Amino acid sequence: MGKKTGFLAKLGPGVITGAADDDPSGIGTHSQIGAQFGYALSWTFTLTFPLLAVIQFVAAEIGRVSGRGIAANVRRHYPKPLLWGAVLLLLVANVINLGADLNAMGASLQMLIGGNIWLYTAIFGIISILLEVFLSYRSYASVLKWTTLSLFAYVGVAAVAHVPWGHALRSLVVPEIEWTPAYASGFVAILGTTISPYLFFWQAAQEVEEERRTHAKPLMVSPKRAGPELKRIRNDTLIGMAISTVVSVAIVFATAATLNAHGITNVESASDAAEALRPVAGRFASLLFALGIIGTGLLAVPVLAGSVAYAICEMFGIEPTLDAKVRRARVFYGVIAATTLAGAALSSLGVNPIKALYWTAIVNGVLAAPLMAIMMLIVRNPKAMGELTLPSLSTILGWSATAVMTLATALFFVSLI
Repeated sequence: MGKKTGFLAKLGPGVITGAADDDPSGIGTHSQIGAQFGYALSWTFTLTFPLLAVIQFVAAEIGRVSGRGIAANVRRHYPKPLLWGAVLLLLVANVINLGADLNAMGASLQMLIGGNIWLYTAIFGIISILLEVFLSYRSYASVLKWTTLSLFAYVGVAAVAHVPWGHALRSLVVPEIEWTPAYASGFVAILGTTISPYLFFWQAAQEVEEERRTHAKPLMVSPKRAGPELKRIRNDTLIGMAISTVVSVAIVFATAATLNAHGITNVESASDAAEALRPVAGRFASLLFALGIIGTGLLAVPVLAGSVAYAICEMFGIEPTLDAKVRRARVFYGVIAATTLAGAALSSLGVNPIKALYWTAIVNGVLAAPLMAIMMLIVRNPKAMGELTLPSLSTILGWSATAVMTLATALFFVSLI
């Protein structure tokens, strides 16, 4: 199997992005959903999978066709206040998300071996910075690909959790709707942790990185190469989002079969979920859950920090790349280091990052829908995409995803009243 043509070799940005969607904060949210509602909200994953896949395909296509990231395209085609607002919201949301993820990783390691959670949180932050700063893009991408294997720890948890599979699988297609504010909030929480703005920026930027690495031209310049490239992006994205969805469902099933079935309906964090699984599913399930948090955190933290760095550099017209040496990309790597350390510092400052995720969901909800609308405008704009604007069917699906996210945001605010 050739290095360039092998199936696995063609997988990259989509798989990494999909895996990063199941970060520790997302694990905590899905654990809470399973503990509080059992299988009642499982059907939402059947809904979100096509929406997530199409909007991530749009993000990837923007990067590969235009040769620029999301922020760079907004900078070229839309007013600056819109760009500044979007990047600022992304920065705030990602720093809080980074704090939650690093804290969850530290708490999981403390649960496994004891010790100081704040020290572990700082160490994980430093490790993530070093990976992004000192590894070449090729090596870094390979590390991220292998890290995605940690996600299957949650499939293992579900396998040993005595899930009633008939009921569980039926819940994926038969909604068990409860007309309560808590249920509405849970629905919005799943959408908010699944369709996240940082994933848009990251996947578009990674397609640009792949383009530079292979010395290829943007597809709008060489549209004859579009067929196989867009097929590769579509397959990569579908596989990545499928992995993300399967893992999310596994977490809900596992916590529904253990925590909810034994009357445990409140989970404060992902590490709490791991600890709570111990008496009802055994040490093996708890150990897998905790190790999965650490593994997915090592994957998601660089993606969160990197997506902000790409956006900020593009906002100022600076070319961002993971292939550059530190001295040639001080701003890019400086943003990665600063945002990661800021996230780690949230714990030491007395801010509870897990509770802060509630506000992250609001920021992400406010940012996601308008950003998705902007992306849909870009991907249909001949000035940005040349003759490779998004086809009609994909356009309908993309706008449908945007409409669902807009409705979800509205439901979230209504649930607060």
